[in-house]
This record gives sequence, C-alpha cells and structure tokens, in this order.
Amino acid sequence: MQLRNKKNNSQYSDSCNKVFSYWRFRTMYSIVMGYAAFYLIRQNFSLAVPAMCSNLHYTKSDIGIVMSIAAALYGFGKCFFGVVGDRYSARYIMSFGLLFSAFMNICMGFSSIIPVFAVFWSLNYCFQSMGYPPCAKLLTHWFSPVEIGTKWAVWNTSQQMGSAVIAFTAPVILMYFGWRYIFLIPGVIAILMAILLFNRLRDTPESLKLPSVEKMTGLASVAESSKWAPENDTRLSYFETLKMVLSNKFVWFVGLANFFVYICRMTFLNWGPTFLLESKGSSLTSAGFQMVAFDLAGMCGGVFAGYLSDKVFNGRRGPVSSLYMLIVALLVTLLWLSPKDSPLLSSVCMLCVGFLITGPQILIGVAATDFSAKKIAATASGFTGTLGYVGTAVAGFGTGYLADKYGWEAVFCAIVGSAIVSAIFLVLTWNKRSEILNKASDRVPLE
Repeated sequence: MQLRNKKNNSQYSDSCNKVFSYWRFRTMYSIVMGYAAFYLIRQNFSLAVPAMCSNLHYTKSDIGIVMSIAAALYGFGKCFFGVVGDRYSARYIMSFGLLFSAFMNICMGFSSIIPVFAVFWSLNYCFQSMGYPPCAKLLTHWFSPVEIGTKWAVWNTSQQMGSAVIAFTAPVILMYFGWRYIFLIPGVIAILMAILLFNRLRDTPESLKLPSVEKMTGLASVAESSKWAPENDTRLSYFETLKMVLSNKFVWFVGLANFFVYICRMTFLNWGPTFLLESKGSSLTSAGFQMVAFDLAGMCGGVFAGYLSDKVFNGRRGPVSSLYMLIVALLVTLLWLSPKDSPLLSSVCMLCVGFLITGPQILIGVAATDFSAKKIAATASGFTGTLGYVGTAVAGFGTGYLADKYGWEAVFCAIVGSAIVSAIFLVLTWNKRSEILNKASDRVPLE
C-alpha cells in the first residue's frame, strides 16, 4: 500500500527544525567526504598494480594474494567494528580509522617486497573497516526509514567519488612521479580529511539535545509499538547484539547475496584496469577513463536504485536489487563476447555495469538495517559487509588465479554465475521491508 505524505514535525519550533536540518546536512556532507577519502586510499592499489608488476616483477597471483588477505581482514573488521560502533562513538571510530589507514598508505609508498606489502595493505584494510559501520549508524540515527534508501544512496556516492578521483589522477601521478606516489599523495590528503571528520561529526540528534529522528518525522509512536522497541537506555551485550543479527534469516539472505555481489563488483574495481589493458587492448589512459566512467555511472545508478526502492517499491529493496543483478549478468556476458577491436561496445558495457552494480551493493546495506533494530544497525550492516568482503577476498586471489591459469574467459564465467546467484538470494526478500513502514499509515518525510 502506498504510504501517504503528511508533515508531522510542526510540534517543534522553527528554530528546532532548522537546527535539526543543519546537523543532518552537516552529517551527510561529512560522511560523504570522509568515506570518499577512505576510497581514495583503497582503490589506489588496483591502479598501481600494472606498474608494480612491471617494475618489481610480480605475477597477478602474487598481487592477488595481497588483495585477498587484506579483503578478508577488512570483511571481518566490518563485523567487529559494527558491534563496537553500536556501543561507542561513530565520530571517534570513523575519524581515527581514516587517520591510521592514511599512515598505512604512506608506509606502502616506501615498500618494495610482497610480504611487506601484504602486512601494510592488510593493516590498511583493518583500519578501512572502521569506515562503513559508523556511517551506517549515523545514517540510521539521522534519517528515517521513509527516506533512508535515497539518503543512503546519496552517501554511497562517496565511494564512486573517491574511486573516480584516484582513477583520474593516478595516470598523471604515475607519469610524473612514479607508482609510489599513488600511495603517498592520497595518504596525506586522507590525514587532513580525518581531522575534518573529527571536527564535523556528532553521533546522534539526542547527543545534541535534539529530538530523535522518529519524533521529528512523526514515526515515534510507530517505532515504540514495533517488536524492535524504542531506543531505550538498555545497552545490549556483544553476545546479545550478535545473536539478534545472526538469528535473522533475512539478514542472512542479503548477506549471502552480498558475497556474490562483491565478487562481481570488486573483480571490476580491482582488476578492471588490468583486464582492459590485456583483454581489450586499451591504453592505461583509456582504462583509467573507463574506470572513471564506471564509478560515475555507479553514482547515478545507486541514487536511482535508492529512489526506486523508497518511492516506487515503498521501502522494499529486494525487487530493485534482484532485477539489477540479472541485468548485470546479461551485460557482463555481452562484454565478455565483445571483440577486442570494439572499444565503444566494451566502454558502453562497462558504463552500464557500473550503473547497475552499485544499486544492490547499496540496498543490501539498507535492507540489513531495515530488517533489524536501530540499536544494532551497524552490526547488521557490518555483518553483510563481512560476507561481501569474503567475496572480495575470493575475487582477489580467485581472479588472479583464473586469469593466470585459464584466461579472462574463466573470469567472466565466474562473474556471470555470481550475478545470477546473488539475484536468487535477493528475490527471497522481495516483499520484506522495515517493520516500522509496515505499521505506519502515513509517510511523513522531512522537508
């Protein structure tokens, strides 16, 4: 049933509404800029890979091992810091995570052997895992269920922003300074951004003596009547938090879907430049521009997916996500079969895959919080992220191994299969949405 719009925050003064809106805006632009900085010092590695392999004489399997170890640690770190993030300050966790991640990038710039790369890049990903759970917590505390799909998608553009900036600048840095500065320059920028994050962020409206987002949007009574209960003073133990998440079958469905979505997405992000150089005959500059287009298209596709899930499917994330992944499977097949002398066709396929692959990745995180209590939102979202980055670990070493042993055709078979399996899991959540939305009779978005 379509929820009707109704403004319900008139019980608060204009000054309260303005202060609340100011802090929502401040929170949003801070986490967008901050998480973009996380990606600036995460995606730089894939763009340095061709030069590192050439200069240091490493194989794809060598580099794939580094990627897989780091990705596995990142995934488990997401779940760990999800639990921690639900109990402690998102502001501190996110800003300090970015700071230490930046230091690890600077260390990477001064390294030359695989074991050292593996240590510093793994530590980098451990600190990287302190970025996502705090953002999930901040989003669920500052934005209501009737709008969070769109807001989450807007925040998620930070990933593409960070990736696009490094993809665009890396060829220039490589040309004039060398591959080491692909780590050093972004590392310094991230240090400055960590300082900005610490200054700008605040954890919840209540910490600023403001009403909760449910009260501001008129959903407080609905939230109080749901089985997830109000945000009271009771703090769950680590065990209770994990039990609530792990006993939810719908969180498992979207988590397993995320495993396969990330195999698809991270194969393109980590190996896209190398694939385009070797399989499609692209130049480094052309590959860089195609990856920029991939990320920019993802920004648009992600926001569109969030809007569709909020406005067209009334808070259901499953329909959009599953349909997106089925189309991804078709497009990857077309990219696989496109001839080497058809750069336009391969570029269009990359653009469309970029547009579509980001939507499910965003909505899975939103769905995990929809299916859970707000007080365990970071843990639920972090858990699905953990399974996603197990998929990333598989994509790291698995892609390198398949490409070395069987060629890029085997890689494409794996991507297509993963896209189809993820769609199957997402279909299982087709009619599921937030309990608050199921109980609400009126939609009351902030204006």
